[in-house]
Amino acid sequence: MKQIEVKIMGQAYLLGAPEGGESRLQAAVQRVDAAMCKIRDGGKIKARDRIAVLAALNMAYELTDDRAAETEGAASAAPSGEPAAAQPPALSVAEQATLGALLTRLDKALGDDGRLL
Repeated sequence: MKQIEVKIMGQAYLLGAPEGGESRLQAAVQRVDAAMCKIRDGGKIKARDRIAVLAALNMAYELTDDRAAETEGAASAAPSGEPAAAQPPALSVAEQATLGALLTRLDKALGDDGRLL
């Protein structure tokens, strides 16, 4: 595993990236940084932990929206007479594990910086 240094909201973090996964991790970091900076720049929320949680929720909501759109597209392509999916599919075990690992990393990275004000 390769260690890379990244910055999120101006703070440096040292992250482990799987071999060949550095560019994907950099893209994820850029997306998280942009989401968190947008919330911070809105001016209402100052605590990093709250900004991180809101950014994570916004990104998860976008993911859910994307999945719902995929489900609707698949349902409209299904032969008539078959019921359409009522809800977007649940996260797979691998996706749940990835999200859990990301949350653990975020907790470690925030450390005491994530204290409530």
